[in-house]
Amino acid sequence: MKLSGDLRAFEGRIGHEFSDPALLSRAVTHASMSSANRDDNQRLEFLGDRVLGLVMAEALLELDPGASEGLLAPRFNALVRKETCADVAREIDLGKVLKLGRSEMISGGRRKQALLGDAIEAVIAAVYLDGGFDAAKALILRLWGNRIETVEQDARDAKTALQEWAQARKLQPPRYIQTSRSGPDHAPVFTIAARLENGAEAMATAPSKRAAEQAAATTLLAQLEKD
Repeated sequence: MKLSGDLRAFEGRIGHEFSDPALLSRAVTHASMSSANRDDNQRLEFLGDRVLGLVMAEALLELDPGASEGLLAPRFNALVRKETCADVAREIDLGKVLKLGRSEMISGGRRKQALLGDAIEAVIAAVYLDGGFDAAKALILRLWGNRIETVEQDARDAKTALQEWAQARKLQPPRYIQTSRSGPDHAPVFTIAARLENGAEAMATAPSKRAAEQAAATTLLAQLEKD
């Protein structure tokens, strides 16, 4: 099988040249584009999720040999969660090479977080099957980069920390209010305000309510720590 120019360029972006190009072609084929003669990437995504998890667990253990399971678990979750996978996918422009059905094309599938997160896991599985575990591990460590070293900050659950801050001062739990929503249905943008009983407030904007709430809580915590 011969890869298209876009997929050849994608090989260069991820730093792996496939011995079996069909694996990469399948990894970037969404279920909306599958047919009797074309497999989609769902089975690869299932495998890639497990390979990613093993590599990240090993990397975290090596990075901090003295860390307890209680400290490692949130760091691990921060590295493998769908939002992080989608961010990595965007950095290598994975959306550009995805093979999508017409409905997904129209609804902005190349930018969807869940779709991008699944696709990067499928690419990881394709590299694993093509070059073995060491090749997949090298790919993951290269693409995730310094996220692994800085994950402790990312793993902090800002909403939980803000609630604990309020409880320690005998305040009601923070409230999260959606102040606006913009953009098309397939790519919405939410603005959320995090408010405390004492009047402290911060706002943030993100592509999902969850991300906007976390960002608002992070901003409010930073403000409170300065006071």
